Amino acid sequence: MRSGRLIAVILLAASVLPAVDPGFARAPSTPPASAPTVAAAGSQVSVAVDHHLHVHSPAILAFLPGYCSSPGRIGKCPEAFTRAYGMAELIAQMDNAGIRRGLIMSTAYLAESPMMVPENPDHANILHAANAWTVAEARKYPGRFGVYIGVNPMTDTALSEIAYWGADPNVTGVKIHLTNSGVDLRDPAQAHKLAKVLRAAARSHLAITIHMRTRAPDYGARDVESFVRVVLPAAGNTPVQIAHAAGWGGTDPQTLSALAAFAKALETQPLLAEHLTFDLAEVWGADTSDANLVAMATVMRRIGLSHFVPASDYPFSGDLARYYGALYPRLPLTPAEWAVIQSNQPAYAQADYYKQRLLVR
Repeated sequence: MRSGRLIAVILLAASVLPAVDPGFARAPSTPPASAPTVAAAGSQVSVAVDHHLHVHSPAILAFLPGYCSSPGRIGKCPEAFTRAYGMAELIAQMDNAGIRRGLIMSTAYLAESPMMVPENPDHANILHAANAWTVAEARKYPGRFGVYIGVNPMTDTALSEIAYWGADPNVTGVKIHLTNSGVDLRDPAQAHKLAKVLRAAARSHLAITIHMRTRAPDYGARDVESFVRVVLPAAGNTPVQIAHAAGWGGTDPQTLSALAAFAKALETQPLLAEHLTFDLAEVWGADTSDANLVAMATVMRRIGLSHFVPASDYPFSGDLARYYGALYPRLPLTPAEWAVIQSNQPAYAQADYYKQRLLVR
């Protein structure tokens, strides 16, 4: 919530974290032509479904100037974050890259971020309008998009927003962003509150995508252990997609620690893996070291490549054809291993998922 204590924690984090807003305040990772590469499967990774895309609604675009200048934020908002772009531009990007379908994640949760200081008094209406616009836009292109509403799990509006959209056949799931929402997985009260939100999504059979990296400077195994013990069981049989391979974009010791903790948990509790997927949105870039690329591929193999799906985090990926054509092949996987990831299309990514989730209500 927006208590003075939470704001103080965020401001303290500013003194120890780089001047970057992870997730939604980094520059696009369009690679230079001379980007170094690790030997990989080939020069192109063909993707049928992009599992992590964004398009800002007019309500969020109007909200961003105040948000980006808020004293609660860390770092500047980059141009890719604030630029107005629409569905037509996204579709053109997808067509050029040969991507047939995408999952659009509403950015409505920004309206209720504790980084907005002072709080916008109209935050609940902005959030709902942003979700409504995103759902309506995706609906214009039948079969092309799945759509996720966005909520801040720490706010009072999260449960009512999930209940409102849960019966809508046009909605695939709910997106939760722990960094932006100021969630601390080490706080038992916050972890249980997050679990309550996942339980509500599960009751509506809404798929869940969660950006679970927090602002803890030493984020990693400790946070995953809390998530697996307290939060994940609340989802039951509902599909859960962990964004950015449990990081916030890029490959660093914290992300590798978190992903390795998931590998350990799945090795001891294999049933956890049944409904768990990790998206590969912006997980490595042009400047990712060869050592980190090898480390990422190694821990992915421990988990099993059938649990990873292609994703871009567009628009932060930059041009999608270049992203999948020049950046993705840097990960040192064999052609057979890439084929597994390319063919992964979980039920929630299918155009008829709404039928499955509404039939079991």
